[in-house]
Amino acid sequence: MASPRLETYCCPNRDAATQLVMDFQPKVFCGVCIGSASISLLLTILQLLPKKGQSPRKMPKASSSSTILLLISICDILGGSGMIFRSSVWLGFPGFIANISVVNGTDVWPSTFCVGSAMWIQLLYSAGFWWLFCYAVDSYLVVRRSAGLSTIVLYHMMTWGLAVMLCVEGIALLYYPSLSSCENGLEHAIPHYITTYAPLLLVLVANPILFRRTVSAVASLLKGRQGIYTENERRLGTEIQMRFFKIMLVFVICWSSNIINETLLFYLEMQPDINEMPLKNIRTAALITWIIMGVLNPMQGFLFTLAFYGWTGWRVDLKWRKREIPWESLSSSTVGENAYPAPVNYQSNIHDSKKISTTDSQQTDEAISMLSEGNTSSDERLTRSSPIYQGW
Repeated sequence: MASPRLETYCCPNRDAATQLVMDFQPKVFCGVCIGSASISLLLTILQLLPKKGQSPRKMPKASSSSTILLLISICDILGGSGMIFRSSVWLGFPGFIANISVVNGTDVWPSTFCVGSAMWIQLLYSAGFWWLFCYAVDSYLVVRRSAGLSTIVLYHMMTWGLAVMLCVEGIALLYYPSLSSCENGLEHAIPHYITTYAPLLLVLVANPILFRRTVSAVASLLKGRQGIYTENERRLGTEIQMRFFKIMLVFVICWSSNIINETLLFYLEMQPDINEMPLKNIRTAALITWIIMGVLNPMQGFLFTLAFYGWTGWRVDLKWRKREIPWESLSSSTVGENAYPAPVNYQSNIHDSKKISTTDSQQTDEAISMLSEGNTSSDERLTRSSPIYQGW
């Protein structure tokens, strides 16, 4: 799981709340993390592989939105791999991990592994949060026709730059002036927790607002495509809205336990003695949410692919094939059918005006297709309702 408590545990003089959760059934907890991360890793890769007997995803062209979805899955895969590796070492070499608690120890490798593995997990999931925020921004810009492949460079700079900067800054403040003297007070821990949870809270607050504005813009775009709002278009708008809802639902399910757990542990840290009887229920709730985090955090990768693409099936097709872009074939067939010379000039002008209208409608369809990418029924319905399909 991804929690700033992993970095805090690397401090030999860690706080009592961190010691409480890290000492609670460590073998069971590591086993839960390995199992959940392994299942999520395998199912996520299975979801992303091409399938036999399944038509390729109908995208008009390579888009920044589809690239962002793939990068979110890659971050989840790499973060889950870090969890598996870290938990496996903890289970397989308990003596090696025990040296982390030794103050002024001569062996630096246990602390190096502790800090390095925790930073790897935290960095990858933090980058996933930033990519998810970029997806919400890009979805809105795509509908407004202000985004494209060129914007992906800006997203890379923002995502990796902010993720690395916040991670390094939080670790530096936590371990200042040295690893043996960290966690001497909240002035070390609080900045670390803020830099860790800032992108998570940003997604929770900003993404619903951006998704809501995107859905409103999609409705206006569909109405303006042909001047009417048909049942097919209404259903397509609803499916895009449901896709955004599924994305936020998965995010809330996987990470709400982290916020609850940190709130409980911070409350325990404020108490003079966390082992007092009146605090028993709070300690129990903190331990329960700690185990839940170990289950739900790694499952984000697989659940996100379900929200993005739906269940893609088990039959994997590893043969490479050239994927035809359906929009190009439709455009070429339409041009071939209507490529006869016009006998008079006014017919040519009418043909040009229809071509412009078709181009505008195709751009609208492409923007909607980018948002509904991965939903075959939506793509087919969009193609049937397109003026290109109807033989304009």
